[in-house]
Amino acid sequence: MKAFFLGALASLASADIGTAGPYSPPYLPTRCYGNNMNQFPPGNLFVAVSDGLWDNGAACGRRYRMKCLSSTKRACKTGTIDVRVVDHARKPRNTIDFPQDVWAALVNTDFGVTKVNIEYVQI
Repeated sequence: MKAFFLGALASLASADIGTAGPYSPPYLPTRCYGNNMNQFPPGNLFVAVSDGLWDNGAACGRRYRMKCLSSTKRACKTGTIDVRVVDHARKPRNTIDFPQDVWAALVNTDFGVTKVNIEYVQI
């Protein structure tokens, strides 16, 4: 039991905190893979990242596990989601921008929230 608890703490300690918001189509072309439709993982679980994560394009293909931490109106859903970086955020107002499918998986869209606080870790 003690080992499990310590493992959980280590996982949280290595995570980063940022903000996320939705972005709308068109999703092509992307800065990573142009017009290649094969870049999108199943379920459209991809994201665009801001300058801090972009790393001059080295972020392309990186995978992150993320969780919605908080928002106004308590719009966060529970659980985590794994995504892949395919683009540089067009208007980087957030740490990470989510396409509509990812946004709907992490945030209750009925509340009209446009920004949430997230926890993310590279996997």
